[in-house]
Amino acid sequence: MAWGGSNDEQKFMKDKIVPDPPFEPATPLEATILADDLAKNREAIKRALDFYLSPDPAKPRQPSTMFLIQPNIDTESLLAHACESLASANTLTGNFADQLGRPERHTALAIQQIIMLAELAVNRALDRVDPQT
Repeated sequence: MAWGGSNDEQKFMKDKIVPDPPFEPATPLEATILADDLAKNREAIKRALDFYLSPDPAKPRQPSTMFLIQPNIDTESLLAHACESLASANTLTGNFADQLGRPERHTALAIQQIIMLAELAVNRALDRVDPQT
């Protein structure tokens, strides 16, 4: 025993796993390359975190201008047009339901009822805008 420890101590020191020393670049060029790699990694990590944790705010939806309602049309005109459209859809759905078989007919009549309820709601709103007494 050269250093004065017991056999168990010598065996423990011999088998002990020692971590590798940290990597230290040997030349300034290697140091520059390592610094560039670390900067690129940091940028990539930041982009990934920003993408998943800080998404861009949603852009407001731009409506299509193919069918555009003039912004200065009064509410009464809009409600009157909606009421007429719903009445037409109600009639079309009823006529279509008459031509269908049993299961499809029930579906068409359910759609007609939804249209009719929407028509009633629009009529009530129209009455509030321009009460006819």
